[in-house]
Amino acid sequence: MKPIRSFLFVPAHREKWVARIPEFGADAVILDLEDSVPIELKPAARAIAGAAMAELAAAGQRVYVRVNPTPYIYDLEDLHAVVQDGCEGLVLSKTSGPQGVATLDALVSDIELRAGISVGHTRFVPVLESARAIQFAFEIAEHPRVVTLCAASARNGDVARAMGFEWTEAGLESLYLKSRAVLAVRAAGKSCPIAGLWQDVHDLEGLRRYCRFHRQLGFKGEMILHPSNVAVANEVFTPEEAELAYYRGMIEAFEAAEHEGRAAIVYEGEHIDYAHVATAREVLAMARELAR
Repeated sequence: MKPIRSFLFVPAHREKWVARIPEFGADAVILDLEDSVPIELKPAARAIAGAAMAELAAAGQRVYVRVNPTPYIYDLEDLHAVVQDGCEGLVLSKTSGPQGVATLDALVSDIELRAGISVGHTRFVPVLESARAIQFAFEIAEHPRVVTLCAASARNGDVARAMGFEWTEAGLESLYLKSRAVLAVRAAGKSCPIAGLWQDVHDLEGLRRYCRFHRQLGFKGEMILHPSNVAVANEVFTPEEAELAYYRGMIEAFEAAEHEGRAAIVYEGEHIDYAHVATAREVLAMARELAR
């Protein structure tokens, strides 16, 4: 999966906002049919999302849709409207566990087959919002359709209510949840876990601190709520040129040492061996992928 640094929610019933999506510069957008849409406008949101995706995809925009959960699975009308070639995947809120993901896989496979879409085209990005989903994070992440997990702990949101914790900007109360999500994604052989969710959308410095904390934990991107937040997320989750130069220099110095029969060196005052060089190559490969 190509990294998503900025994963921007756009309420699908706001048709003018949907039309402006290519201007926002987000790596991927989430056309939201769920909590940001008034109940009476959900049919209109579904129609707008379904009609917009082909044009957005043609413009090079990566598009996901957050569909509405039901007491049993996810809204079938939502699924039939948005599962199409232009939809890269579905954001699954309130994921119940691995069984729910497997059931949804069967439903989406049938829709894809009937629509003439390659079965398996539609990816899943579950959001860990319940105690049960957090407990079964790895089992959810290892499903073939799941490309990554989102660990989003907003103030007074679903996770805070499910876990009973009190939200703080420092994030100590959500540290276990977030580290568990990163671990599950990596253990499942996947990459690019996504964090969130900063609600004070006009406090860009607070958002920057929040994103930096998440990058330190191993996340590769951030769910965000406002177009003004895109540039901050893209900046924080893009390796800086100084960092890339450091890693290029490390690889160059190590390869020179290898030619001399050494596999451990001191580089800029630090002990370096194969493990560190592997990390350097991974960071540089990600930077190339982002540039592409």
